[in-house]
Amino acid sequence: MSFTSALTDLRPLRSSLDFRRVWAASLLTGVTGQSVTVAALAQVWTMTQSPVWTGAIGLARGIPLLLLGPLGGSLADRYDRRRVLLVTTALQLLVVAGLVAQAALSLASPLLVLGLLAAQSGVGALSSPSNATLPVRLLPANEVPAGLALRALGFQVSLLLGPALGGLLTGVSVPLAYGVALASTPAALIAYALLPVLPPRASNNIEIDDDEERATPPRKPTSEPGGWLFAWRNGAVRGALLTDLAMTSLSMPIAIFPMINDLRLAGDPRTLGLFLSSIAVGGLVASAFSGRYTRIRRAGLAQTVCAVAWGAAMIGFGLAGAEWVAFLCLAVAGAVDTIGVVARGALVQLVTPDSFRGRVSAIDHVVGAAGPELGSARGGVLAALVGAPAALVIGGASAMLAVLGIWSTSPGLRAYRAAKENATAA
Repeated sequence: MSFTSALTDLRPLRSSLDFRRVWAASLLTGVTGQSVTVAALAQVWTMTQSPVWTGAIGLARGIPLLLLGPLGGSLADRYDRRRVLLVTTALQLLVVAGLVAQAALSLASPLLVLGLLAAQSGVGALSSPSNATLPVRLLPANEVPAGLALRALGFQVSLLLGPALGGLLTGVSVPLAYGVALASTPAALIAYALLPVLPPRASNNIEIDDDEERATPPRKPTSEPGGWLFAWRNGAVRGALLTDLAMTSLSMPIAIFPMINDLRLAGDPRTLGLFLSSIAVGGLVASAFSGRYTRIRRAGLAQTVCAVAWGAAMIGFGLAGAEWVAFLCLAVAGAVDTIGVVARGALVQLVTPDSFRGRVSAIDHVVGAAGPELGSARGGVLAALVGAPAALVIGGASAMLAVLGIWSTSPGLRAYRAAKENATAA
């Protein structure tokens, strides 16, 4: 494979105007949305000085994902996905406005912050399954892994620039940090409004082109049975989801960052964002060469290797004595996480029939989003008991052992090979 072909595959941005608009809007809202994460961590830490409270942010975000994620999947498999995205994005606008208001009024209530973050997470749970189906609907099948890699690239750019921006803004004013997220949300509303109607397709439907789909009225709301069980019955999908759940729930470090920031970097809110930005640096490097790994057919193996490497990076982060070593470990974690997310996403989306994709995407989102939040809460409690370094080492080692156990007991995951028209053997 040539060096050029190993770089980021930009075909999805050229072949689909709709995908390009949604991707650009997601990049903008992702960058500004990271300021919410940094501002909330800083605000709650300032009020409480407790890693248990910062860990509670993970619970506040994770529980609504668990409760409302299935409903989001049902909505995506019953109704026009474009309409679902428009309604939920409008609700997000209202929730972020609430975060701005409470900070501007200096209400100083950690419970209020957690409640608003829970509402934001709940609305996200309703929208994410519909959003996850967009690459498969807007792109040719052989460009779907590249589209997912571009989404991962956008996320990593957000994670690199957003926390740094959020730290700077939070240092000036917490309401300002929340306010930039509020100001960017209309971009997503415009991008979704310009999409064609996107009703779920029956599993035996033939593909239709964009002009036909734009002219097709939404079908009567209904969904094919069996969608919720598909993720468990399909061995490859089940193994991929369990691998991600084990990795994130056992070793997510976000809640521990404020404690590490106090221990190693004097607690400056501007440096708090650097931990997330370091993860993003690794993710960006991996995304720059996504043309290489989006062609790997053995996505299950790729995800497993990356999950084990993530656990090892967390151990290194916990044991690191020098600051540069700690940031390097986080960069490695970001790189392998990006590759693993693309591998898992391609496997799940390509294996799942479109009539089930909303519900399976809901399960995928609950695992991919609630797992880290609950893992972050676990990390905060453990750090309060044994200290931040020990909590990171214990979490990383536990994740490695769990992931290897899932691989050894998941023949469907080990046997998975992408179709040759969708990927090229590495």
